[in-house]
Amino acid sequence: MEQDLIELNSPLAQVVIGVRRCGKSTMCYQALREAKINFAYVNFDDENLSLVNAGDLNTLLESLYTLYGKFTHLFLDEIQNVEGWQLFVNRLLRREMKIIITGSNAKLLSSDLATHLTGRHHVINLFPLSFREYCECNDVDLYSPTTEKKALRRRAFNEYLHQGGFPQLLQIENKRAYINDLTEAILRRDIEQRFKIRHPMQFERLANHMMNIAPVIISAEKQAKELDFKSTNTFHNYLGYLCEAFLLVNLHKYSQKSKIRLVGEKYYCIDPALMDKRIDAFSGENFGWRMETIAFLELKRHALIKGNDIYYLSESGRGECDFIITLGNQAIEAIQVSYDISNPKTYRREINGLITAAKKTNCKKLLLLTENQRETVEADGYTVEVKPIYEWLIEINSKENYG
Repeated sequence: MEQDLIELNSPLAQVVIGVRRCGKSTMCYQALREAKINFAYVNFDDENLSLVNAGDLNTLLESLYTLYGKFTHLFLDEIQNVEGWQLFVNRLLRREMKIIITGSNAKLLSSDLATHLTGRHHVINLFPLSFREYCECNDVDLYSPTTEKKALRRRAFNEYLHQGGFPQLLQIENKRAYINDLTEAILRRDIEQRFKIRHPMQFERLANHMMNIAPVIISAEKQAKELDFKSTNTFHNYLGYLCEAFLLVNLHKYSQKSKIRLVGEKYYCIDPALMDKRIDAFSGENFGWRMETIAFLELKRHALIKGNDIYYLSESGRGECDFIITLGNQAIEAIQVSYDISNPKTYRREINGLITAAKKTNCKKLLLLTENQRETVEADGYTVEVKPIYEWLIEINSKENYG
């Protein structure tokens, strides 16, 4: 569905950003091929182009015309690897060339875009495969109400819960080696080299620790001390780099006060595969953490389309709620995620968290996502809908909901 967001005939540069190997190049390539457009392609992640700089780009353009002939669109893959690329792109835009760009670092692209392409670019955020897309890739029926098809959807979700959504994992047997190599490439090539990390071992220790314990609310001073950081600022910077390279995604606390939203950020992995398919990973079979991560990422995809914001709620002594969805200053939905609510204590905790959210935010729509339970609960004057997460993931990711 994100493919539909690429405006191939727009005068604006189409900029697709996301974690390495999430499918950015494939999506752009498919969009161009399906539209039967004459385009030229350059992959700046190719080590043969590792020494290319801004001064070489005109020569490269000449070579592309020699190779492809006349073309109307230019597809520049992982362009952030070339310093000064933005001036070259801006010049081509003025000549009315249609430009498609991909990148795996949000800050480098956004700073360059803001400085040199102000008002002349359109950003599309891409995540690894959603559950709906995962089912489509595996020919899993999404809508049939038969017992068999429902069971197959549930089975597919259990696979997705462990495997996650990196597209190439669908074709690779040694998934652990793939994810480990991917993580190392992001840490060492996309962050350490680019940002000239002075203490790479400490940085990698923090990165792996965060992926082991995510989702987690971070107190920077406490965590910096526990991990032997001499400077809290360095700790903050390292967390920022992990988010800029899309390994982590942060979530702010719900509050009407702006300064409170910046305290105690919560961090998630960009895909559940990162939680346990690395060397020395410890998250293991924590299905609850995995489900919460999957729900959060789906909400992020949806929010980027609809323009919503997402927060978590934590009221000292009164309860917590995983997600508060807002539109402007109005809370429109509160969501809890719990793998298994068969334990009465767990059941009460999750329902009470939603009631706390409803009272705090005046939100009327309350949803509890579980592995397979389904019911409607009346509690304290509020109605809570309980449904299986795999059904919700298909519903929210439907064309009707994407609008």
